[in-house]
Amino acid sequence: MITMTDGLTWLAAPRSIAFGGYSVVLARGLGTEELVTRLTASVFGPTRTARVLGRLTGKDLIDVVEEGPWAPYPAIGLRYGEFGELVFVIKYGGWQAEFGRQPPVSRGGAHVFQLEFEEENGKPVPPQFSYFHDDRLMCSFNLHLDRSWGYNGVNGDREVAERVEGMLADAGLPDATVPRREVHRTTLEIIERCFGLTLPRGQVLEAKLPAVVLETA
Repeated sequence: MITMTDGLTWLAAPRSIAFGGYSVVLARGLGTEELVTRLTASVFGPTRTARVLGRLTGKDLIDVVEEGPWAPYPAIGLRYGEFGELVFVIKYGGWQAEFGRQPPVSRGGAHVFQLEFEEENGKPVPPQFSYFHDDRLMCSFNLHLDRSWGYNGVNGDREVAERVEGMLADAGLPDATVPRREVHRTTLEIIERCFGLTLPRGQVLEAKLPAVVLETA
């Protein structure tokens, strides 16, 4: 049984994981190595392979992806672990807009949850949430709820979307007068409660976790 001690709301803090924002994948129904394999296969462009680096802190992996000779493709690193029934992957380096939906990471009945925020993007890009099950979109929405980037409510499976919309309404959202960071934190808390998700802050920020760097074949 997962304890929700850490939850997800800590991701709303400035630079909660690294400069540039965060990209977190949580899953049920997959092992950590299988999740890494599926994510590696979903990177756009030439085929990538995951080179094992051993156990690293986030800072260690950032140093690897920033200092290596990676051109012309973005350097991407992954750290991964598990917590209760959940497995998780944290992306580092040039992950922005580099991962697609094919082949489906959620194939074979897996439940896959993506939380992503390009925090330093000047456009700006709002934080996003998506949940796929067996390659079917179950839920997705813009966590700022501010109608930017085509936001039009909660998308996905009607039953799931209506449940999330009801929880947002109970929290008084959307409300354009509420600061974005507060909305971000509240929507993360709703996702946490609705889907039973948590991300172990101490492991992500302080521990040495298994790490790989994605290289072109």
